[in-house]
Amino acid sequence: MKICSNCVIPETAETLSFSKNDKCSVCVQINQKKNINWDERQGLLDDLIKNYKGKYKYDCLVPFSGGKDSTFTLWYLVTQKKLKPLVVRFDHNFYRKTLEENNQKTLSKLGVDFVNFKPNFELVKKTMLESLIRRGDFCWHCHVGIASHPIRVAIEKKVPLIFYGEPSAEYSSYYDYNEFEEGDIEHFNKTTNLGINAEDMYEMISERFPDDKINESDFNAYKFPSLREFKLNKIKAAYLGNYIPWDVKKQVNIIEKELDWKGDNVEGIPENYNYEKIECMMQGVRDYIKFLKRGFGRTAHLTSIDIRNGRMDRKEAEELCKIYDGKKPKSLSLFLKLINLSEDKFYDIVKEHIVSPSKIWDKNQISKDTSNISPSDFDEWEKKFF
Repeated sequence: MKICSNCVIPETAETLSFSKNDKCSVCVQINQKKNINWDERQGLLDDLIKNYKGKYKYDCLVPFSGGKDSTFTLWYLVTQKKLKPLVVRFDHNFYRKTLEENNQKTLSKLGVDFVNFKPNFELVKKTMLESLIRRGDFCWHCHVGIASHPIRVAIEKKVPLIFYGEPSAEYSSYYDYNEFEEGDIEHFNKTTNLGINAEDMYEMISERFPDDKINESDFNAYKFPSLREFKLNKIKAAYLGNYIPWDVKKQVNIIEKELDWKGDNVEGIPENYNYEKIECMMQGVRDYIKFLKRGFGRTAHLTSIDIRNGRMDRKEAEELCKIYDGKKPKSLSLFLKLINLSEDKFYDIVKEHIVSPSKIWDKNQISKDTSNISPSDFDEWEKKFF
């Protein structure tokens, strides 16, 4: 399995390609940032904002989880650009205690209007099982809900300008920094929905659970607006990271200082990365599946970001990956209980989605290798669901 000569991401990462010197396409993209005229980009951002500010009830809409990226995006737009945003959250049902506390502080300190939508959890569990079986990724409801629901609210509330935060050029090669990534239909189909739209999922769930009363309208929050709806409502879904240089650690320092934002432990990653993916109780399971399928995990992703930013050498990253990546998370048992699946069946399903030339893992060996990171609120998770 080929691994980037600069960072520690292998060829099994989605969209990755390699240069003649075996440097991965993401490392090449990050290097592009040095050649960008960010003052000019800032001017483009100001021009974009001028087209919308003060012309609607809200200047923009910000899809928001309360993680590091959406929190910084909201802080930046409110405090630096003086915008009045509508903040919209798709609650995937797995938000953690510290995250909720952060959100209360952020929303209060910034003084913004907030709309929250929490989908039917029984339906969520069914989609988790279905997307795991079909795509080896149980997070369809989260990917699709976070992308679709805020845009539907933007149309309903007549707020045509939408701001996402981190551009995907920071971690994948769907787009690079020479492109201005937008959250449109092409983006949704290319990067988000796992090749399954809401109508497809409705049919799949109905077939798997024929005795349950499931209506197509139950999937409205997951239906991405059509091209016609985009054009009629003049929707512009931009990424802030295309206009300002994106630096996660600097941005975390800002929100910690300005908003008293707190990090938390996450299964499968070093504790010094306590700002990463603190939103979800199931993050450890998601990263574990990624390791089983592709041969690398969240620690490889994070240390590679540090390598690209000159904050870590490759040898240190490799050592951290050996310690943290690929460890069975404690949350796996809770996850399997939620979707009513045995551990043996889980490994059988994941094995069907292994990305060549990643190694096919021996489930008997894997199940002995457990994570040494226990989230601070772990004992509360099962009480929430059972």
